[in-house]
Amino acid sequence: MPNTPNPILALVDYPGVQRSALWGLADMFALLPRLQDDQSGPEVRIISAADPAPSPCDAFVFPPSIDNSQGTEAPQLLDWAVTQHHAGALACSVCAGAFWLGHADLLTARPATTHWALEDRFRAAFPKVDLRPEHILIDDHDVITAGGLMAWLDLGLYLAGRWYGSDAVSRLARHLLIDPAGREQRHYSSFRPNRSHGDAQILTVQRHMERQVQDQMQTEQLAVLAGMSLRTFMRRFQSATGYPPATYLQALRIEKARAALERGGESVSEIAWNVGYQDLSAFSRVFKARTGLSPGTYRRRFHIQPQHHP
Repeated sequence: MPNTPNPILALVDYPGVQRSALWGLADMFALLPRLQDDQSGPEVRIISAADPAPSPCDAFVFPPSIDNSQGTEAPQLLDWAVTQHHAGALACSVCAGAFWLGHADLLTARPATTHWALEDRFRAAFPKVDLRPEHILIDDHDVITAGGLMAWLDLGLYLAGRWYGSDAVSRLARHLLIDPAGREQRHYSSFRPNRSHGDAQILTVQRHMERQVQDQMQTEQLAVLAGMSLRTFMRRFQSATGYPPATYLQALRIEKARAALERGGESVSEIAWNVGYQDLSAFSRVFKARTGLSPGTYRRRFHIQPQHHP
């Protein structure tokens, strides 16, 4: 049963909002009463940036954006969100919608998530937020944040479960043909190293690591390649890429392994060897630590089947 007799869910139609998510959430909850024995479901309201409704709601959602929204295009919506949250509403966001909650100061000192590709921009804008981009969804009691562009499905199912229980989630998931099981963004996020930092010597090392990923590279050898002392190299590499050399190399190897598992037919042991791991068990441990899945499970989930043309 819902926490209130008829929960009011406000979906925020802000400048640049992803309309498929906005209306997808509305459709999801319009469908719910048809699947419930008692025909219960929340009342859904669309909140316009031009005229935010002053009436209270039980939860509000800032959906994703496909227009690079900064979360400041409509200050009146920030004031509205603060008022609603202070009145007891559950504050929710999906993907870039977290920027709106951030600018409304509803995420300070809280754990939160957003799309993994927005991590750097979000951290720069809100350094006091405990950002955890590896997660699809984080429930911090009165604030819920969800990750990628399609994580509105995860949020919708989660709210359905919170208000109506696991049976409602199961019915919705079966009807929509989606998997209700918990996911993590690290299953999907990719390693995208910075190469536009302007440090030519560090870029030379990065390109060498790309080409020779299978080699057993020592940091001291990379420093020699860069023409620097070890201490200077460590400092410059961290400053340019955001990672220590060893962490960078590990991430690079796992990214290349992911691509091989998705597209190639080599065995896991062959892939491990090709990206620089002579110990299969060590490779499997590192792969799972970074992606949340074993190499075999990752291949079964993400392998791209070749297309056969007549």
